[in-house]
Amino acid sequence: MTELCGLSVGHWADRAAATGCTVVLCPDGALAAVDVRGGAPGTRETDLLRPGMLVDRVHAVLLSGGSAYGLDAATGVMRWLEERGHGRDVSRDPEAPVVVPIVPAAVIFDLSTGRSDVRPGAEAGYAACEAAGASEIEAGTVGAGAGATVGKALGPERAIKGGIGVASEQTDSGITLAAMIVVNAFGEIVDPDSGAIVAGPRGTEAGTFESTLEVMRKAPLLPPFAVDANSTIGVVVTDAVLTRDEALRMAVGGQAGLARAIAPAHTIVDGDTIFTLATGRNDAETDVLQLAALAARAVERAIVNGVEAATGLAGVPSAREWAGEGR
Repeated sequence: MTELCGLSVGHWADRAAATGCTVVLCPDGALAAVDVRGGAPGTRETDLLRPGMLVDRVHAVLLSGGSAYGLDAATGVMRWLEERGHGRDVSRDPEAPVVVPIVPAAVIFDLSTGRSDVRPGAEAGYAACEAAGASEIEAGTVGAGAGATVGKALGPERAIKGGIGVASEQTDSGITLAAMIVVNAFGEIVDPDSGAIVAGPRGTEAGTFESTLEVMRKAPLLPPFAVDANSTIGVVVTDAVLTRDEALRMAVGGQAGLARAIAPAHTIVDGDTIFTLATGRNDAETDVLQLAALAARAVERAIVNGVEAATGLAGVPSAREWAGEGR
């Protein structure tokens, strides 16, 4: 894919520090909603996206590494949009226009990978906007997925590399949905079609994975259960015309797909967050039940794509490398 239903994507990453950020630009505004689950979210402007709030359109969504520090990158996204006159018009004087770009954001915890003292800031967010364009959307160990890892039930030393994944779905009437997900889960990644673990805690033999559920049966619980934060975050975009309530149901559907591809999902150490954006460019008849189901499918496929496209970084091997492929 080169765009998410007409919206451009830009990545910035510091591979030496194993962190980065990714922006989805909708400078003309897109209707938005969000569904936040799990016990460790790191977010910005999510209250604004609840039904009944004043503002229902956003101008970008930021996904970032760096834990709560990474929320600073949204300032750079706002600056990039403001310089180009994009945002909510709050002018009192038509001769002195003032815009406020609305930029919701969510972060993953990647401070235990690479360097914990390097995090995406305002300049990184601005650079991600500058990088957005018509080129193919890169997946894997890029942008906000640079420091992502999965399968941490046996500690970070047994984790597998996560990353950014993308996938799209289309209805027979021509409505398109596209998901972009940063896969950084405590749990293992499961292929919903086969039930096989495609990335999880590394086993004692190369190419094997331990069962997270079986590890969790044991007592006492290992330290990572108490101290590590994770989070899988992402955006589902559609070109359909939706109400905010319908966009929310699509975000809920996306979380259902997350729960099918990650085991366990929505834990106390995950801040799983799914944004939805509706551009309204396609006025074909929509069915929110249909769109929510396809959002779930797009998210689960994007999650699997994220770990399959990843490459090892900062001493953490990818699933392909652990299996002996590409060594």
